[in-house]
Amino acid sequence: MSGPVTAADIQEMLDASPFINFMNLEVVSADVETETVVMKMPLRPEFERRAGTGQFHGGPIAALIDTAGDYAVVLKSGGGVPTINFRVDYLRPASNTSLTATAIARRIGRTVAVVDIDVHDDNGKLCAIGRGTYSPNVG
Repeated sequence: MSGPVTAADIQEMLDASPFINFMNLEVVSADVETETVVMKMPLRPEFERRAGTGQFHGGPIAALIDTAGDYAVVLKSGGGVPTINFRVDYLRPASNTSLTATAIARRIGRTVAVVDIDVHDDNGKLCAIGRGTYSPNVG
């Protein structure tokens, strides 16, 4: 990809992935200068911990964290990057809400990138935090 990666570019990449497209992720913002990406994910019945509870299962939250972290690195690399590892700490249940992930690249090196990701509900409450490491393959 030539030139800076935009929010529209990231949205196009997300929409091209069947799994990520199923998550209905919306790119809220992408800032190349601060290496920050913000994405929003709505609650779907398939994401519920138990049918009818309106409470997110941890799996979709983890997928949101990994995806947002990945695309914070894409801002610099220009294309998809593989995940080396990531971790999630679930801080509170997220019920009947969409979730917004803010991914901030802490360091993008030649072989490893580190990204911190915060996940908030519609009321601004912090529901989960994550840290991902990715192989940026930028040089």
